Amino acid sequence: MELEILHVASSSTMIERQTDRQGSEGRSFSIDYKNNCFLKDGKPFQYISGSIHYSRIPRFYWQDRLLKIYMAGLNAVQVYVPWNFHEPVMGVQNFTGDRDLEHFLDLANQTGLLVILRPGPYIDAEWEMGGLPAWLLLQQNITLRTADLGYMEAVSNWLSVLLPKVRPWLYVNGGNIISVQVENEYGSYYACDYNYLRLLRVLFRFFLGEDVVLFTTDGNTDGEMRCGTLQGLYATVDFGTDTNITEAFDRQRSIEPAGPLVNSEFYTGWLDHWGEPHASVDATRVSRMLGQMLAMGANVNMYMFEGGTNFGYWNGADHDTKYRPVLTSYDYDAPLSEAGDPTEKLLAIRDVIKQFREIPSGPMPPATPKFAYGFVTLRQVGNLTSVLSTLSPGGSVKSKIPLSFEELKQFYGYILYRTLLPRDLLAPTQLFSPLDGIHDRAYVSVNGVYQGVLERDTSLALNISGEQGDTLDVLVENMGRVDFGSEMKDYKGILKNLFLGEDVLKDWLIFPLDIDRAVSDGWPHGDNSLQTEPSAGPTFYMGTLKPNGLASDTFLKLYQWTKGQVWINGVNLGRYWMCRGPQQTLYVPGPLLSTTRPNNITVLELEAAPEHLRVLFMDRPQLGATG
Repeated sequence: MELEILHVASSSTMIERQTDRQGSEGRSFSIDYKNNCFLKDGKPFQYISGSIHYSRIPRFYWQDRLLKIYMAGLNAVQVYVPWNFHEPVMGVQNFTGDRDLEHFLDLANQTGLLVILRPGPYIDAEWEMGGLPAWLLLQQNITLRTADLGYMEAVSNWLSVLLPKVRPWLYVNGGNIISVQVENEYGSYYACDYNYLRLLRVLFRFFLGEDVVLFTTDGNTDGEMRCGTLQGLYATVDFGTDTNITEAFDRQRSIEPAGPLVNSEFYTGWLDHWGEPHASVDATRVSRMLGQMLAMGANVNMYMFEGGTNFGYWNGADHDTKYRPVLTSYDYDAPLSEAGDPTEKLLAIRDVIKQFREIPSGPMPPATPKFAYGFVTLRQVGNLTSVLSTLSPGGSVKSKIPLSFEELKQFYGYILYRTLLPRDLLAPTQLFSPLDGIHDRAYVSVNGVYQGVLERDTSLALNISGEQGDTLDVLVENMGRVDFGSEMKDYKGILKNLFLGEDVLKDWLIFPLDIDRAVSDGWPHGDNSLQTEPSAGPTFYMGTLKPNGLASDTFLKLYQWTKGQVWINGVNLGRYWMCRGPQQTLYVPGPLLSTTRPNNITVLELEAAPEHLRVLFMDRPQLGATG
């Protein structure tokens, strides 16, 4: 099996081993098992690191964030590589612009920061499908995160592209990557497939060589450490402020009797889900516990040091007893805010680090400028069905039964399902999904009149009325695939038959909607065929923010709007859900705004817009309110 995987990997790219960087003689990074520490260039080394995700931060701000991390006294950053961010279409990789991993590594190197790289293939990170590309689900019988041949073929093809790009950046080759994680928190996954970990170990060694430190990270339980670790991969642990440090490191010691103590994810905050309170972790507890670990000689990575933003459709979701999608904001209550601003938590952490290493002299770089641009009044473009030809230029797909997003090869966003009422509904009649087949949220209209919502795990039935032959539209929103646990094969769309009373609904016209393409091409601005009659349900609105010579960061609040998506100058800012919260503002990076041209605002409101149709640009975020 190992030989088969190596053959797939090498033949898929015909790669030749890259020549290691010149001038790397004498550079080394290794584990000293005798003295329980890392060795950098032969000398004991302790890293103090922070997690930062380039995929959640505009490229324009990478250098600013890295400099703030460096000035806080850290000597390393920990970086995930989301596979689906770089290969959203099978076989087509993108490492340009905001996806330019090597540029990010170079900036970190110029700043003086070492890198702990976590290339997956699975990363979790509350990211869509944990970083795995949704096109994997085209293989109906695939078993994710195992030695399944179809899965491993895709993984090896990906790693044969990614890891050769990474190899020149290894510290031993003259770069700044000191260690590389294999998979991520595998002990939390139900499969516990050691053959899978062995195959990954072979691939990582093949492409990266024998000199790089490879490691695993797992949660602080015996079961997680047992299933997530493998000989030849150095085992580390992760835990937060609610954990006994000695017990946690004893658990690491049960797997690694000698070598450095490592907390690969020390939680400075926590993630948020829609409809739940904004998470926070006390700065005093974080700084005190950090000091205790550093005093033990432990190596610590703070997760997160800056969280950033789930722009577009990149948020993930959890599913334990119920589907719980993650917010657009990934602020994480981290030492650097979502917008990259230093917080009191950062200053407390820097004061601790000063006790253990000399930190760079000079002031902490300030927060980026923020500006309250004020109110902008939008105008209605039209309900979704009135602009269907623009959003679905390829027309519909006919099918007896509903097809999933994956079957239609549209993996993100929205799809409209249309059929006709099979009979007169003399009284309100239940439209329902008995097997919870709506993934994830559906907006129902009859003859263009909005009826209400069906929602996964929450609202499986809705009463509607109408006459035989009336048009039934069901707009389905993918709210983000599950990123953790056993439910990661998370197909989207109408996955089971919909019933209307006793009737099974059939004969569907299915419209994949390419809203992002239309908006990035300039629609609806300049469209003169505006609909002025107010409408409920999925409807587009547009407006412009006039330039005033400033392009500062700002925060968009949609007060009294309900739920939807926002684009500015063609860039998808992400989802809002004002009535559910806790997030009440969307982060708008200043580099998205023009100082000379009108800034186009496009809003898809899915349920109900307020009469005032105003949105507000503020100079501060609001992340803490629930509906």
